[in-house]
Amino acid sequence: MLEALGLGPTEEAVYTALMAQPTASAHDLARQTGIAAAETARVLADMETRGLVSVAAQLDREEPGPAGQPTESRFVRYRLAPPSVALAPFLVEQRNALHQAESAFSVLIEQYRDTAVHSASGVVEVVVGVEQVAHRFHQLQRGAQRELLLFLVGTPVAVPREDSDLSEGSALDRGVDFRVVAAKDYLDGPDVARDMRAAITAGLELRLVDSLPLKMVVSDRERAMVPLDAADSGGEPSAIVVHRSGLLTALVHLFEKEWAQARPLHTTATGVHAEPTVDQRPTRGELEVLALLLAGFSDRRAATQLGVSIRTVERRTRRLMDLAGADSRLQLGWHAARAGWL
Repeated sequence: MLEALGLGPTEEAVYTALMAQPTASAHDLARQTGIAAAETARVLADMETRGLVSVAAQLDREEPGPAGQPTESRFVRYRLAPPSVALAPFLVEQRNALHQAESAFSVLIEQYRDTAVHSASGVVEVVVGVEQVAHRFHQLQRGAQRELLLFLVGTPVAVPREDSDLSEGSALDRGVDFRVVAAKDYLDGPDVARDMRAAITAGLELRLVDSLPLKMVVSDRERAMVPLDAADSGGEPSAIVVHRSGLLTALVHLFEKEWAQARPLHTTATGVHAEPTVDQRPTRGELEVLALLLAGFSDRRAATQLGVSIRTVERRTRRLMDLAGADSRLQLGWHAARAGWL
């Protein structure tokens, strides 16, 4: 936890052990942490030099030496310096370093765009080989700050599923909006349903379709990666990385189109399940109900107007919401307008 502030694992163990008591000696802390007394004393001396601890008291006492003869030892007790004072400079230093890194990162991006804007490499980059494809995939996922969009198809080739799961967990922990459309065949792999259930519980949004045209990952709508035909690269896994361009806009549009038509996946005690398959277009009776609802009619008034029961209106409305993947009637109206139902 304190590594970012300049404390290694051994130093952190000694530091946190000392935090639980007013003062302690190196021997006391060695017994608590299981770290050798000599190493504990060295760590305490180093932390004193850095202002993280201070000497509380020094007592002289005698202990038997190696041959049974008494020797004089000096036992030093330490106390923590207030963390708000002692650790604040390290935090400021890390913040400044991060700010400088972000500035350098922005400059490099602009320089790259300036030099590549007039070449094809400024839009599309070809990546060949298992290691290179996997490396770039993880770069896209771990570099995302706002949004990740994924198409999952078939058995992973360049990036093992367990490695992909680690990247997903990292993105979700950072609060990235993570949406995935999976083809049915992707769920056929061993333990996939269990892993998908854990991911959905962690915040990933997952929908299912019968098939997808390609695998894809889109990071922050600024770059995407899609695979190339293995025959084009001598049988090795290969991919293209697409930067901001009309092509990237088309890939994002493709994702949103598939997302709108896909069936949401929900968690169950044993894994995940999809909404039942339904016809993709409303019936004439359902469209009549929809028109009246959008006109502001209540269910009862709509039932009277159409000469059907309230239960029929509710059933047709429920199916319309299933078709739209909507959780509310407001969402249903938005989807109906977007899909051109009326």
